[in-house]
Amino acid sequence: METLSVKSNEMDIAGLSELKGRDIVVIGLQPWYYNIGSNCKDIATRLAENNRILYVNKPLNRKTWHSKSKDEGVQQHCDMIKNNQPKVQRIRSNMWQLYPDSIIESINWLPSTAMFKMINYFNNRRFAKDIKKALKELNFENIILFNDNDIFNGYYLKELLSPSLYVYYCRDYLRGYDYWKRHCDVLEPALIEKSDAVVTNSEYYAKYCGQHNSASHYIGQGCNIQLFDGNKIYEKPDDLANIPYPIIGYTGALDADRLDEKIIAAIAETYPHYNIVLVGPEMDNFKKSNLHQYSNIYFTGRKNLAELPAYISAFDVCINPQINNEITQGNYPLKIDEYLAMGKPVVATKTEAMRMFEPYTYLSESPLQFVGMVSKALSSNADELSIKRKAFARSHTWEKSIEALSKVINGYSK
Repeated sequence: METLSVKSNEMDIAGLSELKGRDIVVIGLQPWYYNIGSNCKDIATRLAENNRILYVNKPLNRKTWHSKSKDEGVQQHCDMIKNNQPKVQRIRSNMWQLYPDSIIESINWLPSTAMFKMINYFNNRRFAKDIKKALKELNFENIILFNDNDIFNGYYLKELLSPSLYVYYCRDYLRGYDYWKRHCDVLEPALIEKSDAVVTNSEYYAKYCGQHNSASHYIGQGCNIQLFDGNKIYEKPDDLANIPYPIIGYTGALDADRLDEKIIAAIAETYPHYNIVLVGPEMDNFKKSNLHQYSNIYFTGRKNLAELPAYISAFDVCINPQINNEITQGNYPLKIDEYLAMGKPVVATKTEAMRMFEPYTYLSESPLQFVGMVSKALSSNADELSIKRKAFARSHTWEKSIEALSKVINGYSK
């Protein structure tokens, strides 16, 4: 697949690999207080080494405000608004997070995209007002606005905040989800088109975005090699202590729009002496899954990011049994890098984005083939294969990705 990169007839990218001394505002779908891994958080943290960063948490919508959510981060956000507490908090040197003060209207149910856009403009105005207040408090000037895939809340911020550069980061195909597709089919292409620059973490998405904006660039993907260190010794987690080997494991959100339950069930049925461990939060669409009926399938629930290496270390084979659909086809599977960095044999569904991993993984095109490859991965593991996996994963560094992003930003900055 062709890689879209900075075009030489538009700018000279030589010497543009460092981004320093800028004020950068980051918005996205994942608040800072969500204790899970995130590209956006990793990018923001690394940019903060040489720039000032304001990480903006999602504004609360009316439905969430009245929902009495049990999520600790959401509860804290609500309490801060109710008690009129300071909304800007320092995360570390050069980096702050903002808890937006305004409540936006819950409007995704509207059948008319034209009506949605009109009310969404007023939602964006409230959001922008909160951001402007924080910018004034922190003395941010000439900002770069980095939008991590937030199509709705970020749609009008280019007009409302007048950043020196508006960068849209596409790392997920939201139009494939029922919640998003009603209005995203119109709004995302328009947002991509009006962005000053677009960056993606997969070549597939670079090609998709390039259909709407020629300033679309693949910047690669980083992996937290320091955390997922396959050369360390990890204790087996307590909740796995009584689960006998072999253990076939998965880490990540359990989402029926992404995961193929038939594959997991086929493994459990074909090899009843194998034990399957699924580590991660269950989405509502997965909680009624028939997989809960299998005695050799275990659900651990959500774990902190720092705990995941110990779980992966305890797995004999790591899996990513995705459904091959428009959501997963081009989605960069970060968990594959994490598995490989730990030296583990990996079996995954064959998608366009998985092609680059083919020499180091077992890729399947059907549940039956997947089951056979799990057995093969378990029986043919060797130390030399583990070494090669680790080396390949270590080639996907955040340093390379941030360097590519910096070149794009420096090349287009006003």
